[in-house]
Amino acid sequence: MLSFMFKISRFRFWIYTGGTFVVGYALAVNTLGDFFRPDYYIYLVYFFFLANVFIYGVNDYWDGETDKNNPKKDEKEHRIINSEKKNLLRIIYLIVGISLILLLFQTNLERILFSLFLLLSYFYSAPPLRFKERPFLDFSSNYLYIMPGIFAYSIVSNSLPSLIILIGAYFHISAMHIFSAIPDVEYDRAAGIKTTPVFIGEKYALILTLIFWLILSVIVITLADFRLLSFLVLLYPLFPFMLLIKDNLDINKLYWYLPYVNTALGGLLFLALIIHKNILNLYA
Repeated sequence: MLSFMFKISRFRFWIYTGGTFVVGYALAVNTLGDFFRPDYYIYLVYFFFLANVFIYGVNDYWDGETDKNNPKKDEKEHRIINSEKKNLLRIIYLIVGISLILLLFQTNLERILFSLFLLLSYFYSAPPLRFKERPFLDFSSNYLYIMPGIFAYSIVSNSLPSLIILIGAYFHISAMHIFSAIPDVEYDRAAGIKTTPVFIGEKYALILTLIFWLILSVIVITLADFRLLSFLVLLYPLFPFMLLIKDNLDINKLYWYLPYVNTALGGLLFLALIIHKNILNLYA
């Protein structure tokens, strides 16, 4: 069962939930001692692995029609066959059970945030809401990937991050979703799924992605007081910009560089936050 869970978890994307959790936690910590709390490690495992099994397990269960002609299910991801669906359903129930147990030990704020994560993760793919088929709601509901970070922040501080951080996160994750949906336009259209790129067209989807990532860049650079390393965030709008000005670039290949960029910049942000917090403590 564990090997099957690994296959459906899409390990390339573990960083999108686990990394968000780690960065959100680092944003709220007061001392390095906060990283030795047991709940940090419990949710670290949950958001790096189990959360991804749940998100993509639900997605695979309901997306059979969409996935059957999509070559990435053969090249980069595991394609669910009918004989695996019962086992997949058992795994989804298992993770729901674990999630319900975790809810029992959470504060009210943590329960709300954790429940929002579960609901967005489920209804992004599952009917009757199935946000992924609703233009503009598809990328907005992708805020589910930010929820682990907000949840992590609340574990330490029992509060929410500042509004400007929440807004910046919205533009980043929305751009990520739109950009990732563009390579699937042909297969989504054939399956009758109307995503934002299907609805507005690939060119306008790239323009919207560019705008969203430029807004994120302005927020990040401003919050970082124009420090040199903060300008690395401009790597994100560079992706759609290159595709808009160069016809010979293949988004299907370019897209798979994004996990590396996210991992590198997320790791850099985590280290910057830890160093900053430690410096503050030295002079406290």
